[in-house]
Amino acid sequence: MAIKTYGSMAVDWEDRIDFERLRTERLARVKALLAKSEMGSLLCFDMNNVRYITATHIGTWAQDKNSRFTLLAQNAEPILWDFGSAAKHHQLHCHWLGDRSRAGIGLLRGAMSPDTGRAEDVAKKIKTELEKLGLQNEPMGVDIIEPPILFALQKLGIKIVDGQQLMSDARVIKTQDEISLLNHSAMMVDAAYDELYRAMRPGMRENDAVGLVSKSLYDQGSEYVEAVNAISGERCSPHPHVFSDRTLRPGDPVYYDILHSYMGYRTCYYRTFAVGSASLAMVDAYKRCRDYIDASIELIQPGRTTAQVASVWPKATEFGFPNEEAAFALQFGHGIGLAIWEKPVISRLVSLDTEYVLKPGMVFALETFWPSTDGWSAARIEEEIVVTETGHEVITRFPAEELLVAGQRYYTVNGPLPTTRELEAPPSRHVREMVEASAKSEGVAVSSDD
Repeated sequence: MAIKTYGSMAVDWEDRIDFERLRTERLARVKALLAKSEMGSLLCFDMNNVRYITATHIGTWAQDKNSRFTLLAQNAEPILWDFGSAAKHHQLHCHWLGDRSRAGIGLLRGAMSPDTGRAEDVAKKIKTELEKLGLQNEPMGVDIIEPPILFALQKLGIKIVDGQQLMSDARVIKTQDEISLLNHSAMMVDAAYDELYRAMRPGMRENDAVGLVSKSLYDQGSEYVEAVNAISGERCSPHPHVFSDRTLRPGDPVYYDILHSYMGYRTCYYRTFAVGSASLAMVDAYKRCRDYIDASIELIQPGRTTAQVASVWPKATEFGFPNEEAAFALQFGHGIGLAIWEKPVISRLVSLDTEYVLKPGMVFALETFWPSTDGWSAARIEEEIVVTETGHEVITRFPAEELLVAGQRYYTVNGPLPTTRELEAPPSRHVREMVEASAKSEGVAVSSDD
């Protein structure tokens, strides 16, 4: 175990997460790739990219507004445009930005009409900065953008190219401090799963579990609980990817995916449980699901490829889907960082034809799914893995090597009720003899098919 787990505080007596180093190394990665590219500058609206470049954050409420933006030009420092009061806050408290934090507002994803002139204002701000550097005639990379702003930039003669791939490539290898933050984020989910395991019982609803996990994470210092997918009972197959108010019942399978962020760094972390007991079909499904994820983890080391990892997973037709697109994201791997899904993506849909070589510093999640033979229950497991210089390290530690049974243990007069049992017990020999005897005495024919 090489990756350390720290407390959430900064201290004067131990080297822990170094945020100044985090900011410096992230920006250096983007600058290095920009210098090698055809682009003279890079304009980002994606809030994860804005945070990666500028080390600023104004709350997850702004995550989907696409209105904060930053310009990084060749041989220059980034300029950030933000909500006015936030821009002032950055000037006062973000020494690495200073007066390069400025007020500027786009269209709030269409909430303000193009007639307001906001798109032209944004375009003019960008053009002015490019002219100062003599880069107005060079291609400018953009990650995501509102169409009116795109059109306004093009009207000013700026050539727009794809900048999203440059940012994805910059973020694919994590720095020392990014790995520490991802590990800390996973540690918080370890604790949330412990609380959840202790609380699960018949009568608890899926949304109750969502509330419990959310509270646990926020109490621990989570910045953003993006989702808690709680899926139980007959909802397990096919996977609906959203929780409901369904009530847990004895014998239910239930799986969860916990997605949150700590200092911006995310988790994607599935676990499966049985409530009170599990059927033989569910136990078999879990073993199959675990075997697939263990096989893929075994392949993780520098020099191997995403094609090799994807090749050990079952074909879509082997578990009830007509093709790989229809089964996408059930046998799946994806990078994880400031976003839930980053490079590399691992899937039979794309990886067998377009492969990536695994490199030290990559961090990704591997997740597998297997439906049981009963037609409604299923297992889902996910582990987060860091690619190290010599192999890999798993940073998701809540136990999952075997199916866990949650809830009160029940006792009969003969001892503990088995944790592997069917919802409807098969008739005993005595019951069968009773049926046969009554049928004989009443003259009623009873066949084994009745």
